[in-house]
Amino acid sequence: MVQKQLNRDTLLEIYRHLLKTIGPRHWWPADGPFEVMVGAILTQNTAWTNVKKAIANLKERGLLDPHKLQQIPERELAELIRPSGYFNQKAKKLKAFVEYFLRRFGGSVERMKQEDPEKLRAELLELYGIGPETADSILLYALEMPYFVIDAYTYRIFERHSWLNGRISYREFQEFFHKNLPKDVALFNEFHALLDYVGHFYCRRIPNCPECPLRDWLPDQERKG
Repeated sequence: MVQKQLNRDTLLEIYRHLLKTIGPRHWWPADGPFEVMVGAILTQNTAWTNVKKAIANLKERGLLDPHKLQQIPERELAELIRPSGYFNQKAKKLKAFVEYFLRRFGGSVERMKQEDPEKLRAELLELYGIGPETADSILLYALEMPYFVIDAYTYRIFERHSWLNGRISYREFQEFFHKNLPKDVALFNEFHALLDYVGHFYCRRIPNCPECPLRDWLPDQERKG
């Protein structure tokens, strides 16, 4: 569970501090919602620098279009997204998502946005290769639906600051944010991106606590160390 001392006021204080210290992240970098959806799948288990290379390959071939991705042979697609790693699996995942997107919504982002959010989330989770983090990234960043994205950085930051007492499920963790923050798409977007920034540059496997923007919230023993 999330510790009681991390209440709504403290959470918003942390958010405002990160926004002031780091600045807006302007995330997700993409030319349109469909590119965000593709990127959400490609970014699984890899760095964003690798995703950018894969997306550049797709753009060069004019393939950031659901109909064209549906038509390209899976093997050829896998080679184009090779920089993202696990490229054979990700080609299958992209194919499965595109088939669903075209069948269910005719490839229309606007039609997808009209769907009931919880129903849509459940459908995404039924697709091959789409877990909660990927589904919520699509919902938040591509469709502007208020779902807070939880990832490994979020867990690591909360554990190191002793804000978590034992392991909790993705959905439980997400509900904590939903209950303690205004249900605001822009806020969810920015807060998740800021936490990812902290995780990427400071709260690494070997942490850089002295320079971390969240150092003042560390337990006393960690701050002194």
